[in-house]
Amino acid sequence: MGIALSNGPAVAYFAHHIETLVTAADQAGKVDVIAIDMPIGLPDDGVREADECARKELGPRRSTVFITPVRRAFEGATHAEANEINREITGKGISAQAFALKGKVLEVDEWVRRSRSRRIVEVHPELSFAELGDGPLDTTKASWAGMEKRRGLLAGAGIVLEGDLGTAGRKARVDDVLDAAAAAWTARRVALGEARCLPAEPYASSDGVPCAIWA
Repeated sequence: MGIALSNGPAVAYFAHHIETLVTAADQAGKVDVIAIDMPIGLPDDGVREADECARKELGPRRSTVFITPVRRAFEGATHAEANEINREITGKGISAQAFALKGKVLEVDEWVRRSRSRRIVEVHPELSFAELGDGPLDTTKASWAGMEKRRGLLAGAGIVLEGDLGTAGRKARVDDVLDAAAAAWTARRVALGEARCLPAEPYASSDGVPCAIWA
């Protein structure tokens, strides 16, 4: 799902594929900056500096940032195969969680490389919430306290999530709505030139896609 911000209330969209989601949001006016909570720029070898920087900044919440597998690891048909490939190249395996996202990661990767004319940035919701809250949050988004904390931070930034949010509100999980709103907040900061990225200078692997996580 996604949240779009303009001069009016936040608008929620729901779709199973990134291109469909962005197309729906564009109907109300072409989106200036698209922020995606998914790796953008897959490494050829080693660990992405963006992942390392984000994990360092999040401290006690560092485990929410998974280390992005190298591109060749996604050629593995199973987690075991992908794990072996990644270990051969980097000396480290990959988590089952990271491999489970293979389909979505490759979908986003393909779409981003087709959409070079768009401003597309990678975000991590916990990093965005840490920026909103002046430091990593001490509650998980799955807890009541964590949900209320995040809703309050968003409201303080002018993003008030009201009503049932239509289809997105019926189909998306609560934590996914909060994450989408945090991504939208960062996208707005990028558009206004107020955001910062980790590392300070985006870099690219052989795919030529700039790699950095924005907050």
